[in-house]
Amino acid sequence: MITEYASGAAVYQVKNGKILYLLLKSATSDFWGLPKGHVEKGENLVQTAVREIREETSLDATIDTGFKEVVEYDMKNGHHKNITFFVSKVAPDVKVTRQVEEISDFDWFDYNAARKELTYDNLRELLDHADKYIRGKEHIEG
Repeated sequence: MITEYASGAAVYQVKNGKILYLLLKSATSDFWGLPKGHVEKGENLVQTAVREIREETSLDATIDTGFKEVVEYDMKNGHHKNITFFVSKVAPDVKVTRQVEEISDFDWFDYNAARKELTYDNLRELLDHADKYIRGKEHIEG
């Protein structure tokens, strides 16, 4: 079985004392998820996450490697997918410009709304863990 490696991040901002998560809607399916993409030759996982966030959203991300979680699943094409997620904080009210070819829509969501909007259970579980980490780091009550 072929394993495809990818990397990305739960991108967030703190605005008016609330954590907001950036979700992206795929241009090729009705899928809401987080910024991520395939690891390219010569890249490490952090470099991939930074590049993919910049390509998909135009944001210059700083990756927090204190949070690192792997999501794995089998794809319809028979390949196995291994995605490493980090977290990345951006300034409030940053300007997002979506990559039109891959992203049809984007928005900022609070935790509960993001959890409902995410398409897959494995991403909801990832968000649960990232949110707990971020709330501890930002000293924001849940």
